[in-house]
Amino acid sequence: MRHSAKRILSSCAMAGLALATVLPAAAQEYTLSFNHVLGPGEPYHAGFLKWAERVSERTNGELEIEVFHSSQLGVEEDIIEQIRQGASIGQNTDAARLGNYVPGIAVVNGPYFVESLDEVAALNDSPTMNKWQDQLSKEFGLKVVCFDWVQGHRQFFTAKPVRTPADLNGLRIRTPPAPIWQESIRALGAAPVAMNFGDVYPGLQQKAIDGAELVYPNIAAGKLYEVLRYANETGHILLVNFQVVSSAWFEDLPADYQTALVEECRSVGRETSEAIQVATEKSKEEVQKHGMQVVGDVDMAAFRKAGDQAYEALGLTDAKNQVHKEIGK
Repeated sequence: MRHSAKRILSSCAMAGLALATVLPAAAQEYTLSFNHVLGPGEPYHAGFLKWAERVSERTNGELEIEVFHSSQLGVEEDIIEQIRQGASIGQNTDAARLGNYVPGIAVVNGPYFVESLDEVAALNDSPTMNKWQDQLSKEFGLKVVCFDWVQGHRQFFTAKPVRTPADLNGLRIRTPPAPIWQESIRALGAAPVAMNFGDVYPGLQQKAIDGAELVYPNIAAGKLYEVLRYANETGHILLVNFQVVSSAWFEDLPADYQTALVEECRSVGRETSEAIQVATEKSKEEVQKHGMQVVGDVDMAAFRKAGDQAYEALGLTDAKNQVHKEIGK
């Protein structure tokens, strides 16, 4: 009887082993918590949700992106440091902040560096840009998934009209806390004030700042037309955004998941950027309906010349010229 029982158990064990070799192991699931500073009504938020949907579809739900708007996960600079430590978090950021780690890449957010979506796309083939991204990944743990997300041209929004750099003299203009931002705004004539995006409205109310340099959709979504009067179309920076994750987390993904994450980031980024061009015109119309006046007769030659001072101040003139040569600008 004992021998019979042993044979039964042995047979069961062998059957279980055979079944285990036939059935595939359960796929591992990955989750990325993705943070951005913009509100839920911004075009970017809809774009990030679309990115998450497409990645989920391509990975059969095994790679999920959970999108958090309005800095729900924390301040951008703090999130980037968490990413460097290997956290499964992503952040929508810019070259200015990445320039705190690899100075050269900051040129992307310099005055009049790139001025169209085609020029942004060309940056993907720039050897210098690729070198900077490799350095970010290997030395600082920051993997750039893509940078095909363009928020549009930044303008100066103030309480007085601005047509020349001299008109910005003495004005305290909100800008992010990174050297290229600070030097760009200073070179263009204003006094830069580092401030988080969420503090702009109360900062204007309390007269802590005299204006901000943003894109039209920011003004409409944040109702900043309630505390600002003039939209001065300097178009001084085409805001290119970078989607970054932890290098360690990215390398732990299966190769096909990495591919899906990158390809859909680029594809949806381009679609969102094109949609923003349309949304920008609608936002411009909206802020005008709320009483904001558009100043279009800006001395662009004077602003372009002034903007060169930012690259000189940060020792980035050679970097700018090298990338421009590589993209044919």
